[in-house]
Amino acid sequence: MNSNEIRERFLRFFEKRGHTVIPSASLVTNDEKGVTNSTLFNTAGMQPLIPYLLGEKHPKGTRLVDSQKCVRTVDIDSVGDRTHLTFFEMLGNWSFGDYFKEDAIKWSYELLTSKSEGFGLDPKRLYVTVFEGDENAPHDGESARIWQSVGIPESRIYYMSADSNWWQAGDYGPCGPDTEMFYDVTEKGLGDLTKEEFIKADDEQKVVEIWNDVFMEYEKKDGKVIGKLPNKNVDTGSGLERLTAVLQKKDNVFDTDMFVPIIGKINEFTDSDDLTAKRIIADHIKASVFLISDGVEPSKTGRGYILRRLIRRARYYFDSINCKERTLVDLIEPILSIYDGIYYDLSKKVKEIEKIIKLEETTFITSLILGKKYLEKIMKEKSDNISGKDIFIAESTYGYPFELSIEIIKENNIKINIKDLKNEYIEEKKKHQELSRKGAEQKFKGGLADTSNEVVKYHTATHLLHQALRDVLGGHVSQKGSNITAERLRFDFTHGEKMTDEQKQKVEEIVNQKIQAGLPVQRIILPIKEAEKTGALHFFGEKYGDQVSVYFVGNNLEDAFSKEFCGGPHVQNTSELGGVFKIKKEESIAQGVRRIKAVLIDS
Repeated sequence: MNSNEIRERFLRFFEKRGHTVIPSASLVTNDEKGVTNSTLFNTAGMQPLIPYLLGEKHPKGTRLVDSQKCVRTVDIDSVGDRTHLTFFEMLGNWSFGDYFKEDAIKWSYELLTSKSEGFGLDPKRLYVTVFEGDENAPHDGESARIWQSVGIPESRIYYMSADSNWWQAGDYGPCGPDTEMFYDVTEKGLGDLTKEEFIKADDEQKVVEIWNDVFMEYEKKDGKVIGKLPNKNVDTGSGLERLTAVLQKKDNVFDTDMFVPIIGKINEFTDSDDLTAKRIIADHIKASVFLISDGVEPSKTGRGYILRRLIRRARYYFDSINCKERTLVDLIEPILSIYDGIYYDLSKKVKEIEKIIKLEETTFITSLILGKKYLEKIMKEKSDNISGKDIFIAESTYGYPFELSIEIIKENNIKINIKDLKNEYIEEKKKHQELSRKGAEQKFKGGLADTSNEVVKYHTATHLLHQALRDVLGGHVSQKGSNITAERLRFDFTHGEKMTDEQKQKVEEIVNQKIQAGLPVQRIILPIKEAEKTGALHFFGEKYGDQVSVYFVGNNLEDAFSKEFCGGPHVQNTSELGGVFKIKKEESIAQGVRRIKAVLIDS
């Protein structure tokens, strides 16, 4: 069974059980569902559906199924092992106040083990974990009993702490206990395992997590469970790449049909046996292709920085296996072949994808020259006192990989203890990752569930700003990202040059006029074709459902000042913004992309 058949079988299984198939949302998070201060990318299947988990009604009903594109870079240093990836697809079925634990678990088991409708896996190789309970939620004996009723013996059901079996995204929003399914991928089979043996087998990747049923019935705020959601929801996730590896009897995701064409092409260019490098290249270039197809371009910050890092890491490892005369563009065609007919936008955007990757490769060469100059300066100033922090700066600022820095230091006959230097470098990198992780949690907190009065005000102000920019600068202006806190808004938009003081003043005047006019802020749900005809703005290459939510500022939709596809929340009247809109800063963040930071000052 190839990966396309696996994806299709999953979708049809749940469609037959009353679920509506919805398309994948863009990798780029946006305002379409009120996610104004979100993580940079959709990192889980549930992320685009959070408003519905919180109680909003979905136009397609209470049962949905999809395959969501995702990007995660928290574990980027683990890419190259058997299972870790930066880009992956998450298969998911969803219940918004409809069925709950019993149906979710029974269908999970049926799909995994049924030979007629499912994947025909051996039930004797399945292991299950459930939530052991804590101060937030009770011991989940109900899930354990349901698993036993379908045939999983008690000896293969393990109670685990919240670290393993509690799902949440950041400190705000829907959350709950989960039950996870693992499959024995060893040749002979492991048989019954104690809890300690199971945990060890998981660490050694002898058992692989292939599905996760989350029972979303709680809500968090400021990191604490504050109560139950309006509905009991089901949020499931099964990584397509891991499931494909299991079904194709591979011990790693890179030997499946989702990667073999890419690695096969790499092998045409080199006789290197560095398998890890080849896997990193294949993963990173695939992630880059999908990010570019969803409108991301390399830059110094945010989403663009992630893309830049992926392309440059891929280029570095490409060079390391003696492919310096080749270009990463050569690897785009096999990626297109894997997803032919699944993601049509890839083939439509191939020229743009090639152009951006090729340009970034060229830019990286320049960056390497600058990085080398930095290292030469450090070697001259510090000689044998070079620190791990120096090496990390070379990587984080100039894109200069650790291995290359060590090579140059050796070439200059500087005595160093590589082990100590690497440990210092790793510690510095951990500090950076921890800061990044906390920053991501703050972003998740602000956009996905922080609906405080100030955040809601700034969300509405962003819509006013967007339209004012189009009025002043022209219709080419489109949103490229936003970040909202209770103190300010940040808005990224397309524009090729610095705004003049007069232009900024005019934008402020327009926004303040609309605040003072006390215009109603209204919402309407329309079929997508009708919504598009209204002229409502929508960006990011987002795939919307058949029905979309449009917020407009004005007395009627036809003559509204601002109209955008958006899920809210918003104030009911612009007068509620209750202050003077002021642009604090306007700057460039990438070629053709500007950023505004603005505040509402009490009048």
